[in-house]
Amino acid sequence: MKIATVPRLLCLSLSLLAANTVAAPPTTPKLVLQITVDGLRGDLLERYKHNFGDKGFRYLMDEGTYYTNAHYQHGNTETIVGHVSLATGAPPSVHGMVGNVWYDRQKERLVYNVEDGDYAMLTQGAGVNQSTEIDPTQRTAKLDGRSPVPILSTTFSDELAVASNGEAKIFSVSVKDRGAISLAGQSGKAFWFSKAQSEFVTSNYYYQEYPAWVTAWNAEDYPSRYSKQRWDLSLERDNYTLKEGPQEHKVDLAGFKRSFPHPYGPSSFQYFSTMLTLSPAGDELTADFASALIEQEKLGQSKFTDYLAVSFSSNDYVIHMYGPSSLEAEDNLIRLDQTLANLLANVEKQVGLDNTLIVLSADHGVPEAAPTVNALGYNTAKYFNKDTIISEQLLSRLNKEFGLNKDAIRLYAQPYIYLNHDVIKAKGVSLEAVQRVVADEAEIIKGINHAVTSTDIMQNNLPDTRLMQLVKNNHHPQRSGDIYLVFAPRTYINDMDGLTIASTHGSPWRYDTHVPVIFAGNGIKANKVTRDITPYDIAPTLSNALGITLPSGATGKVLVELEGNR
Repeated sequence: MKIATVPRLLCLSLSLLAANTVAAPPTTPKLVLQITVDGLRGDLLERYKHNFGDKGFRYLMDEGTYYTNAHYQHGNTETIVGHVSLATGAPPSVHGMVGNVWYDRQKERLVYNVEDGDYAMLTQGAGVNQSTEIDPTQRTAKLDGRSPVPILSTTFSDELAVASNGEAKIFSVSVKDRGAISLAGQSGKAFWFSKAQSEFVTSNYYYQEYPAWVTAWNAEDYPSRYSKQRWDLSLERDNYTLKEGPQEHKVDLAGFKRSFPHPYGPSSFQYFSTMLTLSPAGDELTADFASALIEQEKLGQSKFTDYLAVSFSSNDYVIHMYGPSSLEAEDNLIRLDQTLANLLANVEKQVGLDNTLIVLSADHGVPEAAPTVNALGYNTAKYFNKDTIISEQLLSRLNKEFGLNKDAIRLYAQPYIYLNHDVIKAKGVSLEAVQRVVADEAEIIKGINHAVTSTDIMQNNLPDTRLMQLVKNNHHPQRSGDIYLVFAPRTYINDMDGLTIASTHGSPWRYDTHVPVIFAGNGIKANKVTRDITPYDIAPTLSNALGITLPSGATGKVLVELEGNR
């Protein structure tokens, strides 16, 4: 009896040991890799998945925990708003980035989201770069000087720096300055692509001189590889998902043609670097630089978890120019899929995917180009003329009721009308009353669904609806305007300082709030989740995985599916 009992107990002990080994949680990741695809609406990965390979998007979608119903909870779905929301786990009412630009009442001018006059652009060598950058989708010259100081909440990366006593290596890379700076937070290092200089740059907020490897990388002049080349389709035309839509909504910018092939021109061409960012080349350069960074900075090689954010911008630019239902949009994602596969292969080589916690999402979605949906019978999608916002009827009413003229209205900057408080105060009239008149007149205009005053927001006088909650979540008292305009579905301004574009985002409608959220690597198991979540949940989930403090203003929640999934 005793002889038989011993092996049975031994077998039981071994089986329990094996079970415990299988169920044991993974080790703390050596690297957190946060990938953001600018303007990647939540359905686009599924729409174009059949043309992807196995090592890029499919690896994340099929082997990771894939949330298919993630929506932002703020109204102005622009680039900086989404990126900072990803970084902080909070809406703009907390982190303060209410738009790509806003009117600063102290400076009495529009300010760009990450501009900072206390810091200058860092050049290769001594001195300050005095050139301006032009955003091809906004055509807005932006003042030199960049930093994360305007962000009013800590980020995940900031809290990682605190938890590691500054020993975690924290980096962020993007074509867009706002795409890089936001995710690096105030404690990391950010690099972005200068179209004026055709190289990756930073500001003296981060460094007093460039790391030697960055100088060497820029000296290789990787953009010149594309000189006199062109962007051609990757596949035979019949292999693409959608039939090519109307051509009239596509943009022809300085020779970057409406249809394939799209020539980059020679490297001496004034807009050569801009052309690269309007194509898959922009993402390829970003990934090349990020791969060099992983190797040169030896990410994932120390006792603390390191962090790298890579924000791919080309998808956003391409959709602005051509719309999401275009050969260009699909082919760009096909090429990004390969670029992503190459980046992940380098991560596997340098760190190991099992040692890397990966999260992929987007900063916002996108609407279809108005001609595309109208051709399908929708018929009410339209491009909105912003010059109609300040109407003669409005000006007449302001004069009749308050004795005010056009000077009472400063400007419109998406999504706000800003009033001149000094002029209104000098007249001795109620700011609330003027806001109400402007809002009433705006709502009469065809194409504007709602005009919401800041007074109503701050006094909580709004209906309890999802739409109004998103408008409230976008309001910051020092930065938001007096009247928030909500355009009708699939109605938007397509005139960016004289450049006519095919599609643009920025609304609270579902096509602009919907993005994918995918966690993979480091013990994450395959799981597709359809419940409603928000991208604000990403930063708290990353913080929880590392056992560190959540960002200071975070409103998102830890995603419970990942608790027992790793």
